[in-house]
Amino acid sequence: MSSEIKKVGVLGAGLMGHGIAQVTDAALQKGIGRIEKQLAKAVEKGRSSQEDADAVRGRIQGTIDYNDLADCDLVIEAITEDLGRKLEMWKEVDAIAKPDAIFATNTSSLAVIDQAASTTRPSQFVGLHYFNPAQVMRLVEVIRAVTTSDEAFGVAHGFAQSQGKLAIPTKDKAGFIVNRLLVPYMLDAIRAYEEGVGSVDEIDEAMKAGAGHPMGPLTLSDFVGLDTLGSICDVLFDEFRERRFAQPPTLRKMLSAGWYGRKSGMGFYDYSGEAPAVNPGI
Repeated sequence: MSSEIKKVGVLGAGLMGHGIAQVTDAALQKGIGRIEKQLAKAVEKGRSSQEDADAVRGRIQGTIDYNDLADCDLVIEAITEDLGRKLEMWKEVDAIAKPDAIFATNTSSLAVIDQAASTTRPSQFVGLHYFNPAQVMRLVEVIRAVTTSDEAFGVAHGFAQSQGKLAIPTKDKAGFIVNRLLVPYMLDAIRAYEEGVGSVDEIDEAMKAGAGHPMGPLTLSDFVGLDTLGSICDVLFDEFRERRFAQPPTLRKMLSAGWYGRKSGMGFYDYSGEAPAVNPGI
């Protein structure tokens, strides 16, 4: 196993992978377009030079063929938060990737061991949980499964650090560190709304001003994605069987309506106008 990561494959071209692994070419081009837009924005705001932006873009090669992952030193999956789809994807990639490649999942809540055990290389499997937007957020949770070797963990941890990230080790426990603490907070905000403690915008504004948070919990829920929040809820509730981890009725109804937050244009707020406005439907 090489301790130096030279080539990285990222599976998924959506919110986190910039999505699903078996992307169509149109979805791939959309993901590449996001990257180019973000690089241009960084140059415009003076956070990056045009030369550096061009260098970053030059290192990214889009593909819809798993065979292009054959010589990657590290493969990171960032597909939809669905264990069945992840296991199908790993089965294919495991047969293609070189034997000493390290595999990593960007899951926000699913047990890393469930994916590691589905491959022929469970000792070379870790969790690398990036946060949205991955190019901005500094934290990466580096998750050690019970099968992860010290060497693979060290390589993955070092890779995250080499990206300028704050790499925090954590165990393979439901929700890891951040979501174990953050998700109940967002769910409590939904329950507070249900119980009439405050309106959507009042709860958000109160937490911004009173706790110094950059965005309120209901805005944050929309930003994370209500579908993702619901999936994390289900994992946490299955693990702990505590009410605080269960989906509140309002969240369940919004998911049934297809209101997933910013990504769908409707969540606790309506994003169809020039500025977000509280969703009158809730």
